[in-house]
Amino acid sequence: MSKNRPRQSETQRPVAGARASGLADLSKLRDALKQDAAERERERIAAAKAAREAAADADLFRREVGDVAPIAAAARAAHGRTPPEALPLQTRRDEQAVLSEAISDEFDPEVLLDTDESLFYCRPGISHEVVRKLRRGHWIVQAQLDLHGMRRDEAREALADFIRETVKRGLRCVRVIHGKGLGSVGKEPILKGKVRAWLVQKAEVIAFCQARPHDGGAGAVLVLLQPGSARPGTTRPDHGPASAP
Repeated sequence: MSKNRPRQSETQRPVAGARASGLADLSKLRDALKQDAAERERERIAAAKAAREAAADADLFRREVGDVAPIAAAARAAHGRTPPEALPLQTRRDEQAVLSEAISDEFDPEVLLDTDESLFYCRPGISHEVVRKLRRGHWIVQAQLDLHGMRRDEAREALADFIRETVKRGLRCVRVIHGKGLGSVGKEPILKGKVRAWLVQKAEVIAFCQARPHDGGAGAVLVLLQPGSARPGTTRPDHGPASAP
């Protein structure tokens, strides 16, 4: 039985080792706490020193400057009116001039218009097949302008503006409704002839023809445009050839 019983010194060795390790850890922790406390104390002392120096500088500045008084500013006049909104007058005048010069009432389109069963036009250099396709509805009507009830000047400006905007949007085929003149004095279709004369003068117009019955018949024209063919609002006095669409 004495052989199996452990010796007392052997059982106490692990306990003594753990106790020594714990004491070492406590010593390290105590040292770390002391260092942390010392660091905080140094920071506190430095902050207090900086505050004293700042207060001393401020006190010195006040002594050197002495008593000061604010400068009396002159009273400012209060504006009682709101300035008018800026208007682009020159831009409007330029646009109006472009519209006025773009198409003329004195232009005679008869030398450029062809006739068969109905009046039509295509720019020189453009095949008549383009007009045949336009009549057959090859191009879908993408926008339309109704000139009913407008005076001649109003209709001219409205048409010029319509052509310019549709070209900017990249549209190819549009319809212009000018009416049959049944409500005009003497039943004469005044706008019908004017619209065709104006269209011939527009460089953006490739071709046009009388609309089909369900599209307005003799009271409207289908117009084929070439987007980007000319600067909007410019005339084409020579009516030179252009490439087919």
